[in-house]
Amino acid sequence: MKKYKIAVAAILLAGSSMAFTSCIGSFALTNKVLAWNNQVGNKFVNELVFVAFCILPVYEVTSLADLLVVNSIEFWSGTNPVTASTQVIDTENGRYLIDCDGKGYTITLASTGEKTRLEFIQDTQTWALETSEGELMPFMTFVDDSHVKMVKPDGDFQLVDLNEQGLMAYSAACGMAPMAMR
Repeated sequence: MKKYKIAVAAILLAGSSMAFTSCIGSFALTNKVLAWNNQVGNKFVNELVFVAFCILPVYEVTSLADLLVVNSIEFWSGTNPVTASTQVIDTENGRYLIDCDGKGYTITLASTGEKTRLEFIQDTQTWALETSEGELMPFMTFVDDSHVKMVKPDGDFQLVDLNEQGLMAYSAACGMAPMAMR
């Protein structure tokens, strides 16, 4: 009987540590269902699907799964398993595997296993390349809705307008023709 009480206590402790992690979480699974519903059709179809999902209890089940499992994984690991995905892209230079973990991308050349990591730094709104030494080297920072700062070949940054003229000016400063002009 004593072993039974210890086992129950251990299960309750493990369950409560997952349920009470002090993290609201992103509720990614529930949000994916909501996003899917928003693109189903017009607002009347969306409302019918929403009501049906409430009755069936799709939203209740996804919210509970997010609350008890997915958000806990996100809190402890720092990544959300629902947002993680892998894409395969075939090019004339080979096959690339692109893994998204919610914080950035790991690009792997399938033939050699060579990896490149691109990471988004949320607090500075900056994309950075991870060097072989594990350091992050910024290459683009969002300034506002119509400007970014881009790294140039000499390591300096240039303010770039997010339009065709800005792209052409940045390409000229880097000594290359824009992709659309090639």
